[in-house]
Amino acid sequence: MNGVIQEYKNKLVSADEAVKVVKSGDVVRYGEFVMNPFVLDAALAKRKDKLRDVTVTTTTNPLVPQIVKEDPERTSFTYVDVHFSGASRKLHDNGLCFYSPLAYHEAPSWYTGEHVICDVAMIKVGPMDKNGYFNFGPACSITPYFCDAAKIIIAEVNESIPRCLGGEREVIHISEIDCLVETDNKPLLKLPEIPVTDVDNTVADLIMKELVDGSCIQLGIGAMPNAIGAKIAESDLKDCGVHTEMLVDSYVDMYMAGKLTGKRKTLQKGKMTYTFAMGTDKLYNFLDNNPICNIFPVDYTNNPWVIAQNDNVMAINNALEVDLYGQVASESSGIRQISGTGGQFDFILGAYKSRGGKSFICLASTVKKSNGELVSRIKPTLASGTVVTVPRSITSYVVTEYGTTFIKGKSTYERAEALISVAHPNFRDQLIKEAEAMKIWRRSNKKD
Repeated sequence: MNGVIQEYKNKLVSADEAVKVVKSGDVVRYGEFVMNPFVLDAALAKRKDKLRDVTVTTTTNPLVPQIVKEDPERTSFTYVDVHFSGASRKLHDNGLCFYSPLAYHEAPSWYTGEHVICDVAMIKVGPMDKNGYFNFGPACSITPYFCDAAKIIIAEVNESIPRCLGGEREVIHISEIDCLVETDNKPLLKLPEIPVTDVDNTVADLIMKELVDGSCIQLGIGAMPNAIGAKIAESDLKDCGVHTEMLVDSYVDMYMAGKLTGKRKTLQKGKMTYTFAMGTDKLYNFLDNNPICNIFPVDYTNNPWVIAQNDNVMAINNALEVDLYGQVASESSGIRQISGTGGQFDFILGAYKSRGGKSFICLASTVKKSNGELVSRIKPTLASGTVVTVPRSITSYVVTEYGTTFIKGKSTYERAEALISVAHPNFRDQLIKEAEAMKIWRRSNKKD
């Protein structure tokens, strides 16, 4: 005990002193999601005039980092996000952030090979326990692996971090850390509430018809998954489980309503399994020292072959557009990067291989442009430059407010018919004409 306390004192420095280890040309890896190291980021930004060509990579920083604010010319710092937040999206629009494509479950392997390096890891952690361990808080994901690869680890200690139990690899020992920085212990960032629309509720009602007792639930981010979570909490479903990438407030509501016992899970029975969490204090307080919740690195939670070992996995995710071939775009609109692949591909594949499992791509049938024009989100083909998040061979269920359709195993003409059937009625005739021109429509198909 005394030994780790002395080691703590020996390694404790100011943020300004800690970041002096960064050299020009280094690759710096920030912590993930709400565990981004904001104090260290601000200190590093102060060194702008002394550094050149430092690459800073993170996963979903909810805020604009100080290194970008201080260096809009990008002479000192190049900023990369492997899954965009709203802040990263706006930065990308202005040429100030780059995206790093990934299959999320594979990301830890980047750091076990020789292709992706990490010179300095800057992480945020909870307070040290009596055995010298610091908890990674609600973001395990890739963090243990880039810490393994890092030549130097700097930890920003924040006593307001919930202690998130594992699972696996949820802590780091003081012996692995080179410098410690204490902070003002500001509470974690909270996700703003996203209003739920009538369309969200209609889609949620359609999804509810597909769920069964013992469903193992994975929800993506956004109003539509939140609406589904709220309806599960109010439903008659029994003994549902959780194996997900992201844990959000709606899981707390489902648990408190008695819907999430996890009794029918095959893996981690009785546990809520996840790799990161973002939400409000309701969620963070629920996570703190809660043995019901267990956090794992993403190569476990998002591994399709792990996911598939649970029965009745229900993977529920959003999309921006779907074309008549069944290609799903969830991360870009043309060349504009909106989000990232995240775990969508992982869970769609895993759910399909799960006994009784189903995966749902959910989207409103239309979107209104800034000029007031209504456009269909069911497209003949994806626009030039649009990234395919889920290939047509993997897509299963597609759900809009006009219905649910299953396209896996269907031919191109059958897919076109199925997808047009859930498109907004105002666009169906034009979609049929486009399908005919694309040679994926049969004359005998109903056109009304």
